[in-house]
Amino acid sequence: MTRTSSVRSANMNKENAVGTKSEAPTIRITRSRSKALGTSTGMLPSSRPSFKQEQKHTVRANAKRSASDENKGTMVGNASKQHKKRTVLNDVTNIFCENSYSNCLNGAKAQVNARHSSQLTPFFIWTSRQGRKWSMKKDRDVHQSGAVQIMQEDVQAQFVEELSKIKVAESMEITIPDKWAKRENSEHSISMKDTVAESSRKPREFICGEKSAALVQPSIVDIDSKLEDPQACTPYALDIYNYKRSTELERRPSTIYMETLQKDVTPNMRGILVDWLVEVSEEYKLVPDTLYLTVNLIDRFLSQKFIEKQRLQLLGVTCMLIASKYEEICPPRVEEFCFITDNTYTSLEVLKMESQVLNLLHFQLSVPTIKTFLRRFVQAAQVSSEVPSVELEYLANYLAELTLVEYSFLKFLPSLMAASAVLLARWTLNQSDNPWNLTLEHYTKYKATELKAAVLALEDLQLNTSGSTLNAIREKYRQQKCKCVATLTPSEPALSLFQRFNYS
Repeated sequence: MTRTSSVRSANMNKENAVGTKSEAPTIRITRSRSKALGTSTGMLPSSRPSFKQEQKHTVRANAKRSASDENKGTMVGNASKQHKKRTVLNDVTNIFCENSYSNCLNGAKAQVNARHSSQLTPFFIWTSRQGRKWSMKKDRDVHQSGAVQIMQEDVQAQFVEELSKIKVAESMEITIPDKWAKRENSEHSISMKDTVAESSRKPREFICGEKSAALVQPSIVDIDSKLEDPQACTPYALDIYNYKRSTELERRPSTIYMETLQKDVTPNMRGILVDWLVEVSEEYKLVPDTLYLTVNLIDRFLSQKFIEKQRLQLLGVTCMLIASKYEEICPPRVEEFCFITDNTYTSLEVLKMESQVLNLLHFQLSVPTIKTFLRRFVQAAQVSSEVPSVELEYLANYLAELTLVEYSFLKFLPSLMAASAVLLARWTLNQSDNPWNLTLEHYTKYKATELKAAVLALEDLQLNTSGSTLNAIREKYRQQKCKCVATLTPSEPALSLFQRFNYS
């Protein structure tokens, strides 16, 4: 029993010895290490030293530049953890300091140099003591030093990049002079006021500034507010008609081409041709826009090229063919236009003349005519009426078509003639009320005094004071479907209109 127990105790002592040996530290304990960890008494600490102790040890090692090999690894780890901290930028709040950039740069260089020296000094001390192991650990140490150098270069590059950003921010934060600052503040306040004012506007008034300015006066009625027809293009109506007012000046015919260019054609021949084309348009039930465009094409061609009177009818049917193709859904064929001329001209001649007309006019067929403006102006004349007057619309169209036959009316613009026809039609139907109000003046852009000459000339056509025999238009509007407006005449002359209401 004694021998057995002694063997067991011996085995336990061996196991204890092995366990004690395995718990022994694997690192080399130096005097500075033992002093920092409190091992001067020969006892190892039971737990890992606290963070404060390691931080104190790191500071002492940096000051004395003598640390162990383990401290070297600790410093490398701390540098890798702390390289993102901007310790040298403690004074970044004062970005306008003159020496901030230079101080930051010097601090960064000093810190990098301190880290470099504190990390490399223990390495050289260790190699001096372990000279015989230099060849064995050379590769490992070179790799570690290369990693440290790469890390230091990355840290330095990041510091330089951050400092350059701060420098750019300083250069952009330039002090603005007082007068510029006041001007900038005033412009900002003005822009804010404009934004608030624009946001408070109604959508319809914002689309066109002209309309919003007109609606300031309560006597001017918005003629587009109650229209629900999508083809009326109410949001763009003002812009469309403003554009047409500009194009009517560019594509109007000459007013003196009979005296200067056409030596074989007279104004009476032109009137006979237009009067006949009115009958043709009635025969084929063409829209009024086709008739107005036909007369426009004829006048524009005669304004640029001489033509014999034998070919004047050919020009007329050719221009109606072109206008029909432009305005009609189902235009008449070429053979039909040859038939109405009693086959005076062949289809080949009509097509050849069509090519000449289009090339001479450069295919510019989108032309504002009297009918273009008459729709808009009649709408403005009836906007205040609960029930639209059909007679007013027919009478205005009748007076406007009378001007197509007369060569002398080329001196008036289409928009002016449309406004004059509306004014005379309102005066013919009612002599007790003012026929020209602010709404008509706003949408036609004509004052009553500007229409006086055209109204008086148009009245002579209405009364047929010259005794013209061209009655195709008169016969057209004497029919019941047109409310027999050709038989209506004003009880008072138009001259008394301008005297009574004292237009200025």
